[in-house]
Amino acid sequence: MVRAKAIADGQLLTAELNGADLLIQLIINEGVEVLFGYPGGAVLPIYDALYGKDIKHVLSRHEQGSIHAAEGYARVTGKPGVVIATSGPGATNLVTGLTDAMMDSLPLVVFTGQVASTVIGTDAFQEADIIGITTPITKHNYQVRDIKDLPRIVKEAFHIASTGRPGPVVIDIPKDICTQKIQQINDAEIHLPGYQPNYNPNPLQIKKLQEAISRANKPIILAGAGVLHAKASDLLFNFADKYQIPVTNTLLGLGSFPAEHPLFLGMAGMHGTYTANIALHEADLLINIGARFDDRLTGNLKDFAPNAVVSHIDIDSAEIGKNVETHIPIVADAKAVLETLLEEEINVRNIDQWKNQLLENKEKYPLWYSQSDEILSPQRLIELVHQYTNGNAIITTDVGQHQMWAAQYYQFAKPHRWVTSGGLGTMGFGFPAAIGAQLANDNQTVVAIVGDGGFQMTLQELAVVKELNLPLKVVIVNNYALGMVRQWQETFYEERYSYSKIPVQPDFVKLAESYDIKGVRVENEKDAKTVFSELLTNDEPVVIDCRVNQQENVYPMIAPGKGQHEMIGVKP
Repeated sequence: MVRAKAIADGQLLTAELNGADLLIQLIINEGVEVLFGYPGGAVLPIYDALYGKDIKHVLSRHEQGSIHAAEGYARVTGKPGVVIATSGPGATNLVTGLTDAMMDSLPLVVFTGQVASTVIGTDAFQEADIIGITTPITKHNYQVRDIKDLPRIVKEAFHIASTGRPGPVVIDIPKDICTQKIQQINDAEIHLPGYQPNYNPNPLQIKKLQEAISRANKPIILAGAGVLHAKASDLLFNFADKYQIPVTNTLLGLGSFPAEHPLFLGMAGMHGTYTANIALHEADLLINIGARFDDRLTGNLKDFAPNAVVSHIDIDSAEIGKNVETHIPIVADAKAVLETLLEEEINVRNIDQWKNQLLENKEKYPLWYSQSDEILSPQRLIELVHQYTNGNAIITTDVGQHQMWAAQYYQFAKPHRWVTSGGLGTMGFGFPAAIGAQLANDNQTVVAIVGDGGFQMTLQELAVVKELNLPLKVVIVNNYALGMVRQWQETFYEERYSYSKIPVQPDFVKLAESYDIKGVRVENEKDAKTVFSELLTNDEPVVIDCRVNQQENVYPMIAPGKGQHEMIGVKP
């Protein structure tokens, strides 16, 4: 058999091609620059077709590493992250990443191997019903049953993953499809009559929002990840600045508005700033752009923005009205809405009193922490990371205390620099996501800020860092505990620390050195300054084990069942 080199003008250039060769060529045609994967029996034909091709493949050391790396790549580029895994356990090891991507609206196209069509349903070796398993956790999924459908399916998958509200798409490929031969194929066309995302806003709804803005005395903008997905950060800035409307971010929206701007109130939600949460509680107009009103943001729904006219701008109509009553719904792309709002002049009221009140709150109730010369404060640690990277690094995290401290104290000035697991809260996410982010940005400083617990879930990916010689920086916020679990046990379970402390850990410095990566331990602020000034912006990988106070808690905090105005841990 002679393998085709390309597909052009809708026709193959040779008389014969097998399914695996066709698949790789289709992936290349989609402009994919890097694949994240792990080979196995059911995908051996695909890997054979991949051999010698001019496309980068990253061999993770676990499929979860592959998909989190693909998520990191997708988050910072906006392009679909592409993953290949074998059938059975290879595919099921992707389930956490698929769910994570679904909840955080990340575009992925995931190719899973499957047993041969003739034995599907017989409990064949390494068979798993990945279509059934992933139906609730993907935007769409396919199982290829005819090689002639492969071009259409691949094109549709990339289209679905990256348009509208982004999300993961799975393509399950039986092994015999990979080895079947095909002689001629017409160029595939996308025909999805039931999938028509609405990008342009309804003019009547825009008019209602403009009128609401003109009447507002206490307006506020809540900007979520939808602003970033729409690449509308500049427009958000122009809109907020033009009408002097204060802005707060969700966790995933950080970076969509410059953190040091006077109109920025900080992050809102469970561990948001006092100023942002009180502003939401007291506002008379809430303009939600691309956020889904999740429970970590709202607290008790009956106390959320009780005095506000709520306008919700979202490309996904299913999110509007799902959690919070919406008075002015606008189903559209955030960029298109902001462009429309900026086209016409809105006569707004003088809201200086409102802005001055919020500024006073920022000054009176800032984020706070206790400092010590003897032990490193985790909050100070994040401030130092910000200082020694000039606030320009791409920051990735796992989930937990270190994630919240990074969100609070790393002041993001630009979009697409913040990569974290939001809706699912996935431990082990941060480090492999940093690999994907680094591969997408060769010359950018990427810092994985991880907890000692989460890092141990995917630390085997250090092999990938060494193999590819990535200049990745790993900063371990090491408190010998599952920090957020320990905090909740202290606060709500009368200090019954049931299995939340980690008395036995690897020596992370020696672990790094075993992979031939530099490892360093930091125990106080002086050490941190010395190490960070030398190692955070050089072109070598490093693992920095930072020992911090185990008893430190994340504040402010909205306790379960409480409203945004009922924060604990607030100090004037």
